[in-house]
Amino acid sequence: MVRLNLLLLLAVLASAIYLVHTQYLSRQLFTELHRVQSETRRLELERDRLEVEKRAQATPLRVERLAKEQLKMRTTTPAITQYVRADGTVIPAVAAPAATPATPAARPAAAPARRTTP
Repeated sequence: MVRLNLLLLLAVLASAIYLVHTQYLSRQLFTELHRVQSETRRLELERDRLEVEKRAQATPLRVERLAKEQLKMRTTTPAITQYVRADGTVIPAVAAPAATPATPAARPAAAPARRTTP
């Protein structure tokens, strides 16, 4: 009977030590979870702030002003536009008007010559 009591006492002590260890790990994990949740909230607030800042920086007027001032860019015009074919040849955007023969209908009617007699 003494052996059984001693065995039961050792089992109770082992389970008590295991319970204390498990509670300690549980508290550590809870503290880590709380820390990570706080960090998550902080990062979400930072992301929201950066999104607002990005929207403020990306307004079309600001982008156009920076392109003109800092990058020395200008708006395109047909006079400076060039198109490149797949074989590498360049096509001018504004083609010179081709000389087309005037048709009789397009010519203004000639006024009849007047003769005066002396």
